[in-house]
Amino acid sequence: VTDIISVSAVGSLKENLEPGKFVIIDQFIDRTFSRIKTFFDEEIVAHVSMAKPTSSGLANCCEAALKKLNISHQVGGTYVVMEGPQFSTLAESNLYRSWEADVIGMTNMPEAKLAREAEIRYASVSMVTDYDCWHSEHDSVDLNLLIKTLNDNVDKSKNFIKDFANHYYK
Repeated sequence: VTDIISVSAVGSLKENLEPGKFVIIDQFIDRTFSRIKTFFDEEIVAHVSMAKPTSSGLANCCEAALKKLNISHQVGGTYVVMEGPQFSTLAESNLYRSWEADVIGMTNMPEAKLAREAEIRYASVSMVTDYDCWHSEHDSVDLNLLIKTLNDNVDKSKNFIKDFANHYYK
């Protein structure tokens, strides 16, 4: 494996990132605590920079594919990764918004860190399924909206991966 493209469902922490929009992630805030985050054991330590956790080359290819398919998207964004399986409390959601994070989800960690350790290029494309619980019109995560949006965008995700593989990744 030389490259990983992660496509995941996330909640929005910003008004302009409405359900159905895709975000090409370039930063993470890792709030997980019970996951193994390294390939190295106690006898070997490797310090790997996470300053730039994603590949700009893969991100550019993702952007080109999303543009070609006319999929609404944002280039660049910070993804708060929470442990789950529960969703955020209102206080947590507002805290993450105060940090100016863009989206929140339960995947991409430790995957992004492990990819960096293994020297595998990594890109994350997040699909917004809902506004987290901060939004006054959506005061809790609505599972029906989340599932509907996810289902509505399955074809977009499949087309994105197919187009990416056929035209941008050689």
